[in-house]
Amino acid sequence: ELEKLGLRDDVDLHVYEVPVEYQTVQRLIPALWKKHSPQLVVHVGVSGMATTVTLEKRGHNVGYKGLDNCRFCPGSQCCVEGGPECIDSIIDMDTVCKRVSALGLDVTVTISKDAGRYLCDFTYYTSLYQSRGRSAFVHVPPLGKPYSAEQLGRALQAIIEEMLDVLEHSEDKINCQHEH
Repeated sequence: ELEKLGLRDDVDLHVYEVPVEYQTVQRLIPALWKKHSPQLVVHVGVSGMATTVTLEKRGHNVGYKGLDNCRFCPGSQCCVEGGPECIDSIIDMDTVCKRVSALGLDVTVTISKDAGRYLCDFTYYTSLYQSRGRSAFVHVPPLGKPYSAEQLGRALQAIIEEMLDVLEHSEDKINCQHEH
């Protein structure tokens, strides 16, 4: 749906479907970062428990015990051996949530610090580690429970555009501080 809607004109949008497989995530996420050198990667995952669109603040390195679609689980139960316990996105999700909520879309947006220790969290942490925090993860409820594909597409469009805006403004501040 987001691919149909697109983003603002100065943004190149690349959409990939990531299989629910630990080993594929460990290969694919670094390869996508290397291929595109993006300003930002936003992962989107469906959560059967979600009733809102949820912005995840943090990825976790350990605690992965569930089998993936290939019936595999990492023996170490972690994403990156020796990596930090948690990595937070450099994007201020509270600000993004407030801004998107203020737009009056017919979708509720909330914040979470725990993406669930399965492939969503595993993917998020892997991407955060690869990007030094320049990633985001959005959990969405299953289609029709309660939102349509169009509602979710419009919400994701607004969320990503706000994330890019917040990211660009935080980098402006960093650049100003370095010039002094």
